[in-house]
Amino acid sequence: MKQYTKEFKYNLKLAFPVILGLLGHTFVGFADNIMVGQLGTAELAAVSLGNSFVFIAMSFGIGFSTAITPLVAEADGAGNVKDAKSALKHGLILCAVLGLFLFGLIILGKPLMYLMKQPPEVVELAIPYLDLVAFSLVPLVVFQAFKQFSDGLSQTKYPMYVTLVGNAINILLNYLLIFGTFGFPKLGIIGAAIGTLVSRVAMVFLIWVMLKKTKKFHDYVTGFNFRKIESSVMQKIMKIGFPSALQMFFEVAIFTAAIWISGVLGKNSQAANQIALNLSSMTFMVGMGLGVAAMIRVGNQKGLGNYKDLRRMAQSIFFLTFLLEVVFAALFLIFRNWLPTVYLDVNDTANIVDNTEVILIAAQLLLVAAFFQISDGLQVVVLGALRGLQDVTIPTAITFVAYWLIGFPICFYLGLYTPLKSTGIWIGLLAGLTASAILLFIRFNYLTKKLIVNTEE
Repeated sequence: MKQYTKEFKYNLKLAFPVILGLLGHTFVGFADNIMVGQLGTAELAAVSLGNSFVFIAMSFGIGFSTAITPLVAEADGAGNVKDAKSALKHGLILCAVLGLFLFGLIILGKPLMYLMKQPPEVVELAIPYLDLVAFSLVPLVVFQAFKQFSDGLSQTKYPMYVTLVGNAINILLNYLLIFGTFGFPKLGIIGAAIGTLVSRVAMVFLIWVMLKKTKKFHDYVTGFNFRKIESSVMQKIMKIGFPSALQMFFEVAIFTAAIWISGVLGKNSQAANQIALNLSSMTFMVGMGLGVAAMIRVGNQKGLGNYKDLRRMAQSIFFLTFLLEVVFAALFLIFRNWLPTVYLDVNDTANIVDNTEVILIAAQLLLVAAFFQISDGLQVVVLGALRGLQDVTIPTAITFVAYWLIGFPICFYLGLYTPLKSTGIWIGLLAGLTASAILLFIRFNYLTKKLIVNTEE
């Protein structure tokens, strides 16, 4: 046991800045909704509608950028500065192009809003908001390239610092431009969009300056020759990047589908689903952070060719994740009846019937979410370890099968055609995540054993 637990401290040291940065993003979304909500329900609905388009595109861009981390981690493990710098340079080019492509795709997809049977006043507000937020994907995906590079060198704290500063800029600009405080123009939700765009541009500039001024990074982030492009490096990044992007897309898409099915059941079911999803997403950030730690450590050991330590370190992270997720599961079980009340005004007599129903449904969902925590955390961490091994094609097929051939049909059937309703949707999500965790672990176990045997021979 000690050979696994002795790695916990370093694993947490790597993961903690990533977790904090991810939680920062979650908090900004929370703050945005509170501020925009002061303008009215139409404005809040418009931001929600616009962000639903951006979120799917963003997940694809972030998923693609993760290809940079294992390549840099492998080069760092082997002491190869040239290959690490090359991975960053080519990654920056591909991420910038992908960001522009995703922006164009969202702009072309705007007419879909009129076909989604949304209130006309919501669509009219959402379209100009979407134009600016969609363009902010370009600097966001470029920032992700720098972030994944820094993560690959085991320096996860620098992207965290920049993310927290960027979030502060976003909240400040939102406050000034949404409400027109201190003499600034009152721009409503357009002000929120400007805040998002400016903060993301600032994040690219800040992380480049921070890395440039840090001695260890200076040579990596300066002196790029963008005229010299190596097709082999481009292909290597794309070979890892596109399957990684699809993995994230498949997972985000099934949660989007769950929101849609909940909406069919009615507003109370949708509200309860949103509460349970928001709580689960916060604990999921811990798994995400540990998944990045797994990717870095596995990539380093791959560069060293030390597959026994690679397997031991990865299993240490799996074990640590399991222990943490069991704690979260216990908290969800114990406080499942109280946690939903944080989101609602329980003293609102006018809406007491609706609020009571939402709390009851959300408590039932948190019962399922308690077990969901463990599967969700483990699948994202094992996926990170497989990315560190640069094994992405088969894991992509596994995530598709788990979420869309196992999870979604169960969500759809139990949610719409049985008395389980909302709970049935979450049982489907649990089934998909559990299948993903088991199948991905089998894949990791098979690959690492095979690598150890081949090395010994």
